Amino acid sequence: MSSANYDDPFLQVQADVLSTLDITRPLFTSYLRIRSLASTPLSPELSQARSELETNLQDLSTDLQDLVESVRAAEKDPFRYGLDVAEVGRRRRLVEEVGGEIEDMREELVKAVASTHVQGGGMGLPSPSAFDAESPREDDYGAFEQQRQVEIMHEQDEALDGVFKTVGNLREQAHVMGRELEEQGEMLDEVDTLTDRLGGKLQGGMKKITTIIRKNEDTMSSCCIGVLIFVLILLLILAIAL
Repeated sequence: MSSANYDDPFLQVQADVLSTLDITRPLFTSYLRIRSLASTPLSPELSQARSELETNLQDLSTDLQDLVESVRAAEKDPFRYGLDVAEVGRRRRLVEEVGGEIEDMREELVKAVASTHVQGGGMGLPSPSAFDAESPREDDYGAFEQQRQVEIMHEQDEALDGVFKTVGNLREQAHVMGRELEEQGEMLDEVDTLTDRLGGKLQGGMKKITTIIRKNEDTMSSCCIGVLIFVLILLLILAIAL
């Protein structure tokens, strides 16, 4: 790898994104497992798994925005940054794939927890209030905590909606950049074709010029020889006359 590529900011951010993605995937798998086993959306373990996953997705979205900006700048003038069309296309595909994976995680994240599981004999879990029907204060406290958890989850959902709207926009921008890169590739092909044609014409012209120069050289040599013969004859005549 060249020194220019080693210092390429895109490659550095790409390494960070892939590293964070490798950490996020097991968190996502763990979240799905906990969600499938949870009997309530207020489960502390589920809330913690959700919070960790949201944090990583937020970091990924931020870094992905930097990658998109870098690709957008490179696709306008790839050669300025020492890149070819193929490398810019590879970077665009990377942005699309990462954005799509993040969006898939988000879709799973916003799904509600499955309904309460049924345990042995088909009997559902009894309501906690059945064990303590005469404790209104504890019931009020539990209701307050439940409402608070719902509000927190609602705020997190709103934040995630904003993040993944950005991801959707980035994905759309990536498609636009792809179309522009294809158009630029077609333009480069046309330029290469014109260059080949001009090169062929220049070679033909150079051959003609070389042929003309050689003919002129032969003509000049003949003229010089003729002049020398004429001078010798003139000298002989003068010598005989004297």
